[in-house]
Amino acid sequence: MKPQKPLDLKKIKTVPLRGRKSKVEAGWLGRPFEAGKSFSDFWAGLPGILAAKDLKSVVSAIVEARKNGRPVVLGMGAHPIKVGLSPVIAGLMRRGVITAFASNGASIIHDFELSYIGQTSEDVAEELCKGTFGMARETGLFLNRAIKKGAADGLGLGASIGRFISGSRFRYKSSSIFGEAYRLGIPATVHVTIGADIIHMHPSADGGAIGEASHRDFRLFATVLAGLEGGVYINLGSSVVLPEVFLKALTVARNLGHKVEKITTVNMDFIQHYRPRENVLRRPTMKGGASYALTGHHEIMFPLLAAALTEAFSSGQGP
Repeated sequence: MKPQKPLDLKKIKTVPLRGRKSKVEAGWLGRPFEAGKSFSDFWAGLPGILAAKDLKSVVSAIVEARKNGRPVVLGMGAHPIKVGLSPVIAGLMRRGVITAFASNGASIIHDFELSYIGQTSEDVAEELCKGTFGMARETGLFLNRAIKKGAADGLGLGASIGRFISGSRFRYKSSSIFGEAYRLGIPATVHVTIGADIIHMHPSADGGAIGEASHRDFRLFATVLAGLEGGVYINLGSSVVLPEVFLKALTVARNLGHKVEKITTVNMDFIQHYRPRENVLRRPTMKGGASYALTGHHEIMFPLLAAALTEAFSSGQGP
């Protein structure tokens, strides 16, 4: 082989900087927050780039949806409850921002325990070694009893638990999402995977009642999504169950002739998983609308979103 010589750069062609297309502009840069300033000042000082821009777009989409009387639906796993977001979620329900709520089976467990004794989330490894994981007596007995009674009364699983907690004398019931949803008349649905939740291990579990109530909730969720046109769906921290249920319920709505095309979908999680990306963000919005992936810890990101919405609605932009 012949020896290789470095290329001569003397004849390189350059272009004027001002004529080049750039991705970042000075007007988008963030501003430092000053002590004593308001949340509005902080919000206005966020950079207009990437996730900060997307977060502002999500707030705008929610404000626009509620201004037009369109729904804002929150779907989530149990983790947001465990990291203390129940009062924040309940606050958005009371303000009329969140108009429907869907969750997995674990959510009712942590919601109940917090409202009943003000604490939840056992040490799984320690209790598993002792053979007592998931065996809290009241959790299994009270929840299974409420589900069985609710199913017999024609209620879905979420409404069964909401009615039970709302009508209780539990000291901390004001922190219950399900109790508050029931009190406000907001659809709250629970989508159960049989065998995945600790209450299914208890002798009080009634598979027929659990299945009947959860399937009733699936059909109610499909009704909610049938009216989602122009609205917003937020998936908060559910990587499998809610994205799958959302896709199927949306299919039912569209199959029955409901127009659900121009929607905004949002996935909020500290890791972006396959199913939320496909089943919440990409596939449902292929015919219109927009989608946003916001990555970060629930206990930071969702209160930030809630604060921005509260500020926007307090200034007269909301319902």
